[in-house]
Amino acid sequence: QVELVESGGASVQAGGSLTLSCDVSGYTVSTYSLLSVCMGWFRQTPGKEREKVAGIYTSVGTTGYVDSVKGRFTISHDNDKNTLYLQMNNLKPEDTATYYCAAMNQQYYGSCPPAASLVHFWGTGTQVSVSS
Repeated sequence: QVELVESGGASVQAGGSLTLSCDVSGYTVSTYSLLSVCMGWFRQTPGKEREKVAGIYTSVGTTGYVDSVKGRFTISHDNDKNTLYLQMNNLKPEDTATYYCAAMNQQYYGSCPPAASLVHFWGTGTQVSVSS
């Protein structure tokens, strides 16, 4: 079973930066450097649906972002550590949310990040609060 454990959430002021991390384990693969799956970050605020933020196909490095974070957020993956990152710069109050790490199984080859309803594996979330 794939497990995802996020860390790095915090309270920051607008304009600040944060890096979220997600430790990934449980994939059946001979070496994680050869693993190529879609992983991503989503976020959710109370009363709203979980929304995609960014996604990456590991080992290949192909990325995708929603328009609201383009130019400010960077998703990356350390193939050796099998850790997913989200570097967030120039944070805005509207970025305040619980951020979730997400991953797909090894048979998925669709758009990345996928719709939240399609995600196979979720982390438990980490809170990011941005004050003005």
